[in-house]
Amino acid sequence: MNLNKVFILGRLTADPQLRQTPSGQSVVNFGLATNRVWVDRSGAKKEEAEFHNVVLWGKNAEIASQFLNKGRLVLVEGRIQTRSWVDKQGQKRRTTEIIGERIQLGPRPVGAPQFSETNPPAGEINQAPLKEELPIIETEEETGEIKPEDLPF
Repeated sequence: MNLNKVFILGRLTADPQLRQTPSGQSVVNFGLATNRVWVDRSGAKKEEAEFHNVVLWGKNAEIASQFLNKGRLVLVEGRIQTRSWVDKQGQKRRTTEIIGERIQLGPRPVGAPQFSETNPPAGEINQAPLKEELPIIETEEETGEIKPEDLPF
């Protein structure tokens, strides 16, 4: 049995930009930075950053474009996919991406504007602290049924 599953927690390197495919499907790409901290043999603290390309489709793409921006923390669950193509100069290119299947938004940064139905983001933003209201995000309900085509054997 094979498994291609990724969980990645990091910060966006740029604002996601929502696009539509010719068939009308929503898609968003963004960079995600993760870091690793360790102590080397000499006792010195070391830190290393990795940068990942993430692709979200459908409702997840729309949610990301609405609620995420540069620097925000997000957890992405998905799979790794490598694509190949030939560029305009005839060179073969490859890229490895994380295709997100589920996302979980991190906490809002301290001092970020808080929006609610009584405080919409129109014109001047009120910086007064508000009780944060979590947005209701409609997603497709899973029936919980196991279909024969979902079985890996």
